[in-house]
Amino acid sequence: MKEQRGFDFTEYRTSMLERRVQKRVYSTNCRNFDNYLEYLDHHPGELDNLIDVFTINVSRFYRNSLSFEYISKIIIPELFLAKAKENDNNLRIWSAGCSFGEEPYSMAIIFNEFLRKEETSIKLNIFATDIDKKALKRASEGCYGFNSIEKIKFGIFKKFFTKEGEQFKIDPEIKKMVQFSFYDLLDEKHIVPPESIFGSFDIILCRNVLIYFNLDYQKIIFNKLYRSLNKNGYLILGEAEVPVEGFKHKFRRENKCCKIYRKSS
Repeated sequence: MKEQRGFDFTEYRTSMLERRVQKRVYSTNCRNFDNYLEYLDHHPGELDNLIDVFTINVSRFYRNSLSFEYISKIIIPELFLAKAKENDNNLRIWSAGCSFGEEPYSMAIIFNEFLRKEETSIKLNIFATDIDKKALKRASEGCYGFNSIEKIKFGIFKKFFTKEGEQFKIDPEIKKMVQFSFYDLLDEKHIVPPESIFGSFDIILCRNVLIYFNLDYQKIIFNKLYRSLNKNGYLILGEAEVPVEGFKHKFRRENKCCKIYRKSS
């Protein structure tokens, strides 16, 4: 996969990789891993199926809705107040591991709702990255099935989505608020996504990504996230994720209900 497609999964948890390879072993009626390797040699197209199960994308709008409520009601007003005091007109967000785009678009909707109510000259930049180029292509198209939008409140749905056949298309105004790009969190050359030019993020969402990496690589990623955040910036993790050893004192948890942390001074 590394040689032919450029995907390097050596840093992923071995147990997770084995389970996902096993799915393709069963699907192709192979007897074992060796037999499956032979199958790959004779069926090059199977490599794409294997990559698909390795980069499995599970996402929907407002996933872990409590976190988005907290962002909307607490974090956003605090950030705008702080920006006004500092005469800073830029607010930067990074969705790391954005999958099909539901997460960054959810953030764009939340901020759009806030900006409609407040008179402000804040310039908002939302960067969304992933290692799955197919997922990024779908994200940039902004079309979703019912499973992705079923948790959305009716008012939000009516305001920001249009039904086209069996698909639901996101509003162009929301779509243009998000910049999608390819980026590997273990990229040794870049601390932040090149498209963002520099870090200084006020919010980083890295949810349900770290669970796939072993502890050593989680430390590398946490170092990158920490360095990319502004002073007092927010880090939002998945429900099964916490800062690893060496970074526990660098982030303080904001509440008991959500995995939302703030960079310590």
